[in-house]
Amino acid sequence: MEFLEQFSVKETMTAFMVLFAVIDILGSVPIIVSLRQKFGRIESEKAAIVAGLLMISFLFIGNNILKFIGVDVNSFAIAGAFVIFIIAIEMILGIEIHKTNQPQAASIVPIAFPLIAGAGTLTTTLSLRA
Repeated sequence: MEFLEQFSVKETMTAFMVLFAVIDILGSVPIIVSLRQKFGRIESEKAAIVAGLLMISFLFIGNNILKFIGVDVNSFAIAGAFVIFIIAIEMILGIEIHKTNQPQAASIVPIAFPLIAGAGTLTTTLSLRA
């Protein structure tokens, strides 16, 4: 009962809207379409579960992990931006740095991580926790 007293619908909706904007699944549609053309089928359930587990685990232990490896949140966000930039360059130039022929692997990389649960999403979960 005490949990329900602390629960705020306004804060929950704010967190949902912020994460929806940061994840930007609509912006990831071209990547997902190109992966479907290449592999035929993508396991979306698996990608959603892996991304959800990454976000929840990073919510609770992410700050400790970053402190352990000596990285601050801003540096982590910049490194994630570089990862997304490399994926964009791959798409624009039509080259593949990360080559895989397994649809199971394509469900996790690049869909679950870094498109859904990327550095921006993980940084946002740390910020929303504070």
